Amino acid sequence: MSEFALTITPLDLGSIPSEDAILQAAQRILDSVQSWHVGKAIRGVKTFNRPKQAGDGAPWHARRSEHVAEEATFDELWSKLAVNKAENEKEFIPEIKKVTLIKQISPTQSVWTLYYTFPPPVSPRVFTVLQVVHLEETSPRSGTIVSIPIDLSSDQELAKLEEKGVRGRYTSAERIRELEDGKTEWLMATSSTPGGSIPTFIVERSVASSIAQDVPHFLKWFQSLPKAAEVQSNQ
Repeated sequence: MSEFALTITPLDLGSIPSEDAILQAAQRILDSVQSWHVGKAIRGVKTFNRPKQAGDGAPWHARRSEHVAEEATFDELWSKLAVNKAENEKEFIPEIKKVTLIKQISPTQSVWTLYYTFPPPVSPRVFTVLQVVHLEETSPRSGTIVSIPIDLSSDQELAKLEEKGVRGRYTSAERIRELEDGKTEWLMATSSTPGGSIPTFIVERSVASSIAQDVPHFLKWFQSLPKAAEVQSNQ
């Protein structure tokens, strides 16, 4: 049996691989980022890309940032990026207008649908994903968050929970890791397609900037939370 790999090919709810297989696939992608083409640094966020390879449904893009405790600690990043991830993303990613929990499979696995809107003439997009989270408590701590596209067409009741829009697909692997210098690394790799008739070259040229901007958007939102400053002062 071949190894499970992260791609934009959606999975049926009945064909989800083991959590170990998902985490191993995410680890392989994240570990490979250091060998990818180095792109522009955008607002202090490093970007990388890898052309579409055999088995990929689309090219891959990645970003890497490091954060001092005054920005966000490991615990703070994990609490907002791994817990209620979709709901929190709606607060700092402007294009996400609605998120819905489709199914809670286990404490570490859940299926969400995310509804994105864009300026005309681009139609709204719907992305439905399985989210898997795993935390390694041994020092230095490391946490992994994986998103995999899911096809709900085999379950009409669950499919009714999706918003109306063009179906897009994305897969992503994120790693939050404590570094020796006291900073926290946030690494994310993703492959995606918005669906519809948007030319691939138009989509691809905007991905690096889009994913890099998510970092300052997150930090701005996080710092605006009422308890953020208080929590940091007590570290």
